[in-house]
Amino acid sequence: MSLTLILACLWVLAAATVAALPMRKQYVPGVALLIAAPVLIGVIFYEHGALLGFAALFGFVSMFRRPLLHFGRKALGLPVERHEPEGDA
Repeated sequence: MSLTLILACLWVLAAATVAALPMRKQYVPGVALLIAAPVLIGVIFYEHGALLGFAALFGFVSMFRRPLLHFGRKALGLPVERHEPEGDA
């Protein structure tokens, strides 16, 4: 297995770990993962071709569907849903 695929597996484990954190502690690591993903997916496309590249892209979109929908709606000027945090003091 190539270094790129090992990094992709570690990225998935990191994303699952971040998802288990309380919402207020997800922002910084979540943004870091969101920024790192396109670079990693691009390298997978380059090194391993379209099949694994699209598999990685599908996994990324599946895990980050809510933030991607939020940013997409915001970019298109559509109304954005606001969720109030639950009583996490």
